[in-house]
Amino acid sequence: MKKVVLTSLLASAVLALGLTTAFAQTPVQLGAQAAPVQMPDAEYTVYNNAISQSNPQVKAAAIEDYLTRYPNSSVKKDVLVELMSTYSAFDTTGAKILDAADRVLSLDPENLRALTFEVYFRKGSADSLTDPAAKQAALDAAAGYAQRGLAAAKPAAVPVADFKKLQDIAFPIFYNVIGDAAFNKKDYAPAIDAFKKELASLPLAATQQPGSVLLDTYYLGEAYSLSTPPDYLSCSFYASRAVAYAPDAVKPQMSPYAKYCYKKYHDGEDGYDAIVAAATANLNPPAGLFASIKPGLTPAEKIHNIILTTSDLATLAIADKEMVFQFGSADDAAKVWDTIKGKSVQIPGALVIVSSPTVLKVAVTDDAMHANTADFTFNMAPPETIEQPEEPSAKATVAQKAAYKTKLAEYNKAVADAKTKANAIAAATAVGKTVTLTGTYDSFTANPIQIIMKDGNVILAKPAKPAAPAHHAAPAAHKHK
Repeated sequence: MKKVVLTSLLASAVLALGLTTAFAQTPVQLGAQAAPVQMPDAEYTVYNNAISQSNPQVKAAAIEDYLTRYPNSSVKKDVLVELMSTYSAFDTTGAKILDAADRVLSLDPENLRALTFEVYFRKGSADSLTDPAAKQAALDAAAGYAQRGLAAAKPAAVPVADFKKLQDIAFPIFYNVIGDAAFNKKDYAPAIDAFKKELASLPLAATQQPGSVLLDTYYLGEAYSLSTPPDYLSCSFYASRAVAYAPDAVKPQMSPYAKYCYKKYHDGEDGYDAIVAAATANLNPPAGLFASIKPGLTPAEKIHNIILTTSDLATLAIADKEMVFQFGSADDAAKVWDTIKGKSVQIPGALVIVSSPTVLKVAVTDDAMHANTADFTFNMAPPETIEQPEEPSAKATVAQKAAYKTKLAEYNKAVADAKTKANAIAAATAVGKTVTLTGTYDSFTANPIQIIMKDGNVILAKPAKPAAPAHHAAPAAHKHK
């Protein structure tokens, strides 16, 4: 019989989860001088050969062989944990890692390392899904493992310091997926809680590096703006912090939202630099920062000023019209609506939210675009009817038959052109596209705000003219000495 001392099968194992190089390469001792385990000599030879391999692929195969030959091994759980980490050295898909993690959890439901692998790879799989329902289900499943990981108790044999090292690696990953799962289903309060805990669980320098943590900082700001009621100053702070440390290439895409939230609260950009400076220097809003920023007018105050100061209500911006419809009195809403009802307009840059050949739902105002919610519904005009020419009778003259052929050719061309146009419109109005639309104001609903247009049409962009061929002067002759 051989004695196996489980100082730690994972003493040098690396949790290679890619959070940052520093975290991924943190070795974690999971135990110290546990009691010796008696093992028959024949089993010990197979066991020792397996865990002594230096090549990860060879080692994984040897461990699997050992577990097959000795399914009731006294060190089965620890060997499975070793197998899981061995697979992490080369299994880029995570399939073998997850299989090993499942086996670990069947024996040790609170194994923090296995739960971390479950969360990380299930989150990666969820991110690749395109079906919304399937994606949410996968995120929720990963978040379930994350909640288990946050509640996992320290094993008695594991030193507090070593368990804390593993928690420092795992907890940001757990909070990330919990936040993503909540945000994806528009459950913003738990998303805010998770993203803030994610930031708090990391060293300050890690919150300033481009990657998932900085993106979650931006999502934290977005979650504040989409909450009920919205917190636009917190939105502006966290979005501004994300912008401050984002790569230069993406700053132009992120910064408008940070400024948008500030303007939603303050009604202007003055003082915004103070938010940017504070967000750059602090992980969270410092005390007194928000108290120094004066709020803008309330919707009722804005509407009152609009009605008093606008001589022609038809000239109001669409966002102002919608505000009157939503928050104004019935008389004020009627005054504004009467100036546009039945009028035809062209609206450029509408963001397509729902698309069909007969109905387009689009976001037109900044608020609607940021919320990815339609505030306009265009009931599309039916396509022009193309009548097929009637075939000539057997007694038709040569001239009549020739005329029919001409009309048939025109008909076929019109059908082909209509099909080409329909395909172009379908492509231009795919969900997520921006498009120019025309239509006639028909009706509106105030809550949620929805302006209904009839006789909608799509204005397709004109194809670019081919560039004129360049004319180059002949090269000068070179003299040879």
